Amino acid sequence: MTSGDTIDISAGAAIPRETAGPRPASGPDAAPPTERRRSRRQDPNYRWVALSNTTLGVLMSAIDASIVIISLPAIFNGIKVNPLDPGSTSYLLWVMMGYLLVTAVLVVAFGRLGDMFGRVRMYNAGFAIFTAGSLLLAATPFTGSAGAIWIIGMRFVQAIGGAFLFANAQAILTDAFPPQQRGLAFGINGVSFLVGQFVGLVAGGILAAINWRLVFFVSVPVGLAGTIWAYLRLEELGTVSRSRIDWPGNLTFAVGLTALLIGITYGIQPYGNQTMGWTNPFVIVMIAGGLALLVAFLWIERRAAQPLFDLDLFRIRAFSAGNLAGFLASLGRGGLSFMLVIWLQGVWLPLHGYAFADTPLWAGIYMLPLTLGSLLFGPLSGILSDRFGARPFATGGMLVAAVSFVGLAMLPVNFPYWAFALLLVVSGMGAGLFMSPNMAGIMNSVPAHQRGAAAGMRTTFQNSAMVLSIGVFFSLMIAGLAASLPSTLYRGLTQNGVPAAVAAQISHLPPVASLFAALLGYNPMASLLPASVLHSLPAGRAAVLTGKVFFPQLISAPLQQGLAIVFIAAAIMAVVAAWASWMRGGRYVHDEHGVPAPGAIPAGGTASGVAIAEMAEQRPMLEERRGGRP
Repeated sequence: MTSGDTIDISAGAAIPRETAGPRPASGPDAAPPTERRRSRRQDPNYRWVALSNTTLGVLMSAIDASIVIISLPAIFNGIKVNPLDPGSTSYLLWVMMGYLLVTAVLVVAFGRLGDMFGRVRMYNAGFAIFTAGSLLLAATPFTGSAGAIWIIGMRFVQAIGGAFLFANAQAILTDAFPPQQRGLAFGINGVSFLVGQFVGLVAGGILAAINWRLVFFVSVPVGLAGTIWAYLRLEELGTVSRSRIDWPGNLTFAVGLTALLIGITYGIQPYGNQTMGWTNPFVIVMIAGGLALLVAFLWIERRAAQPLFDLDLFRIRAFSAGNLAGFLASLGRGGLSFMLVIWLQGVWLPLHGYAFADTPLWAGIYMLPLTLGSLLFGPLSGILSDRFGARPFATGGMLVAAVSFVGLAMLPVNFPYWAFALLLVVSGMGAGLFMSPNMAGIMNSVPAHQRGAAAGMRTTFQNSAMVLSIGVFFSLMIAGLAASLPSTLYRGLTQNGVPAAVAAQISHLPPVASLFAALLGYNPMASLLPASVLHSLPAGRAAVLTGKVFFPQLISAPLQQGLAIVFIAAAIMAVVAAWASWMRGGRYVHDEHGVPAPGAIPAGGTASGVAIAEMAEQRPMLEERRGGRP
């Protein structure tokens, strides 16, 4: 060959080049697809197109996941359903948690489809599906139970689109950015997810006050613009590996994880005379059956010729430790927003003069310091992890988060806001420090042709942990409340003139009713006390019972016990996540060619279990050897 030859090192074959000039993108003289992909990867403008579009997609789906939490009262009022009625509790849970459940179940399969048929194609489909679901939600034509079922179903449609977005956005970024810039890319992208969660809380409070349909419609113009933009500008840079769909693996994984998460969802509902449903035969069967199917999934995948997910990837220490750390981090933080909303809406805001109807909006505003910490430290930790590796920043982030959880556990229920805001900033710092390095460390560690499935598995761990976290946190909170709330509630009601029989009946209601009332920004006394009792009381007594102060003061001491249990549990999970993050080893990059990228230090084996021991300065020699250069 001459000095003008080029080498397609990803194919392992030399391709003679007759001319020195660039080849056209199409036609008989077009450059090979690998050469065009390499050119795109080296184009800094395209990198930022990919980053900005995927960040928009992640931001939109994150906002929509949280905007509903704050808007639930307006949504249920709009469709004329009382979510606190015993028959409507399941509607409330499915609207809150159905989106997370569906995305957790589907992201691995959709990531695998991206590996097989093109990540950009699957990502574009996700933007379009998500937008269609948002439009159908805004146009909900029914009221009552039919309206609730419609909203749940269309949230599932949104979740399908969101699963396509989450599963392929990270792989698209990994394809577009070189290893030494992926931490920055994931820092910006990851922060958009954290910011979106809390922007959604504020936006939900504002839009729900105007019209509940705007909560869903706000995503439509953004989704249309993003869909068109992605279709016109994103290009496929990844390696497409055509293969068969692993139907047995897909079915056992989807059904098993669905059953497990449904069991967890219904476990926090009362069952019979018990405060929670963990002894409900349906819950036991769903959890046990789900776990059995997931074990069967592992057995199937070990024997499948073309599995849904290559389990050998877990032999890469950077991949397995990063996912374990991510799972534990999400387990510790997943229910955090719910606990903070309950704390603010149920106690702190009413005690500081806010009407219950206004607490959803102000809860979102007062939680903004959490976003500030993430916004500042997410991109910074991403940039630094590109140079020094993920381990110090991801591990440090979890330790910082653990400190913030301990601080929150020590705060009085009626706290000084500056202390609360400071701890939220520290908690956001921990999340920002952890997320982008951990994400980059996971995605850097896998072969190019499996990035979609790897991104899907990472998101599955994250979303499954969030559903599990909500179940665990609510269970811990309810257990803490059940110990002291009944006697406190009975004493407070009888002291204000409520007949003993009525007070006893209300005090023995499941604590979850009080938690949901606080989460929704309702005054539960107005709902729990019979109208006949309120009318029989002196006007002053009735006003006290249904006012801003009675219930928050009554629930303060029991709530503080529950919150302390929850935050200490979160701190323990964060410390264990820090340990898992430290176990990932040094910086490790598994690039397209199986050759270590500049600065790569082995932290485990490749997918075949063979360690890459060459240092960065050996890369030119290795590439020459692979391409056949003299």
